[in-house]
Amino acid sequence: MHNTAAIVFRDGITRFVKVDNDELLMDAARRHGVNLPVDCREGVCATCRCLRESGEVEVEYIDEEALTEEEIAKGHVLACQTRLRSTHASFYFDVDSSICSVATELHDGIVSAVEPVSDGAAILEITLDDPARALPYLPGQYARIEVPGTNEWRAYSFATAAVREGKLRFLIRLLPSGVMSDYLRDRARVGDAISLEGPLGAFYLREVQRPLLMVAGGTGLSAFLGMLEELVEKGECTQPIRLCYGVTQEQDLSELDRLAAFAEALPDFVFEPIVMNASAAWQGKRGVVCDLFDRDFLSQPFDAYLCGPPPMIEASRQWLEEREVGEHRLFFEKFVSS
Repeated sequence: MHNTAAIVFRDGITRFVKVDNDELLMDAARRHGVNLPVDCREGVCATCRCLRESGEVEVEYIDEEALTEEEIAKGHVLACQTRLRSTHASFYFDVDSSICSVATELHDGIVSAVEPVSDGAAILEITLDDPARALPYLPGQYARIEVPGTNEWRAYSFATAAVREGKLRFLIRLLPSGVMSDYLRDRARVGDAISLEGPLGAFYLREVQRPLLMVAGGTGLSAFLGMLEELVEKGECTQPIRLCYGVTQEQDLSELDRLAAFAEALPDFVFEPIVMNASAAWQGKRGVVCDLFDRDFLSQPFDAYLCGPPPMIEASRQWLEEREVGEHRLFFEKFVSS
């Protein structure tokens, strides 16, 4: 019998390892070729310190010089003293993956669908050549995809919580001109060979223990589709969730039906779109995504997840910094469309 640990490094590269019953996290990682930093193995030196971000663990011993009581309360543990007590858990190590002899993994597949979901976005579906070869990831992370017929790679967030029957889905903005946009619009055919590497990224859903503010700009929505899908599937989330979804024009809005289905499935999930340059026919909110922030909702402690273009991320961060809001953690992913 075993459990699964996601090990996330500072550079975003992630490895999933199987942890046997009563096996130490350090030993399980090394058994899978992940050489975590280690020195004493006695819970004293703190070389193998990490942050438990989800899951239940049992820790044998932590010397008072290794971690403070405050650090332990925040979830810091030592890999050489930690055993998993839940089927899944995730740990963040503040070191680069290269230090631990870990590199990205390449996966091959074919294009199995290209589905327009708005005037400015499409779903790219990729079916892996070897479905039995796992490509686990944490909802919110991304993959780098090689554009068929070129030597160019582009990064896109996974739009589902996990691989489904060997298939991956990505929500991709269609630019007037761009190497991936031109491919999807003009040349993409079902059956095209395509490669990707991942999972990547330190932006992913942590254990939900308090209200969530999700802020999506454009196709930054993709990361939240995976997060929300996982919350629905687990069926354990009772915390309120507010998704603020901003686009430039209403034709850019995507996956509204899917968001509505999440609202039906989750006990307290509300989403609202806003359009910056709306037409006269638009009946919804007009402005920028920060205009949707609810001060009453944000007066309590919360976690904030932001994904979208850099100006949106910076405006949201500034808004939160300049106003009296509850204590919060902030996680974000900036991207530039290309």
